[in-house]
Amino acid sequence: MTREELAAKLRAAVHPLDAAPAVPPWNLGELEDFPLPSPPQAAAVLVGIIPRPGGAEVLLTRRNERLRQHAGQVSFPGGRMDAADASPADAALREAREEVGLMAAQAMPLGYLDPLLTISGFRVVPTVVLVDPGFQPQPQPEEVAEVFEVPLALLLDPARLERVAFQFGGKARHVFQYRYQPQRIWGVTASILYNLRQRLANASHRSE
Repeated sequence: MTREELAAKLRAAVHPLDAAPAVPPWNLGELEDFPLPSPPQAAAVLVGIIPRPGGAEVLLTRRNERLRQHAGQVSFPGGRMDAADASPADAALREAREEVGLMAAQAMPLGYLDPLLTISGFRVVPTVVLVDPGFQPQPQPEEVAEVFEVPLALLLDPARLERVAFQFGGKARHVFQYRYQPQRIWGVTASILYNLRQRLANASHRSE
């Protein structure tokens, strides 16, 4: 698949960039009984897709082990939106520049995935971005311990997605998880990848 074909496939699956999606978080039903701050805080992440000769790859980071929140976890570049951010896409690009050195000239924003609500009270809007294959990560060591890639095909394979049960807030709950040794991709990051998979599948069905 060429770079242009990959961009067209992704663009057909996402919300357009002209406005952030105004739809409710797609996982709201899972958290409706959980005490969350109102309104939730706005956050943005960058879902970077890199065209490679052997197939598209997804850009991910592993957070520094010394961070107070989500230490050592796999995540997308991103964070809380600032007042100066004009859109979730702008926030995602700013965070990616700060965390992994991705410059605007190396990134082609394509659109938004569905908003996601987190148990920590953030409404996260993921921006899907096509990343220049020549990009060389420069991780910010205080936040990012490692930058790595995972094949998009693996993340789109239903057989590679697990649902893990755990107790939280006095109730049995589930989180998504992918195994990609030695990494464990789970929680919010895996949920965003699941949403990407679902939107790509729906777009494919519409085109048939």
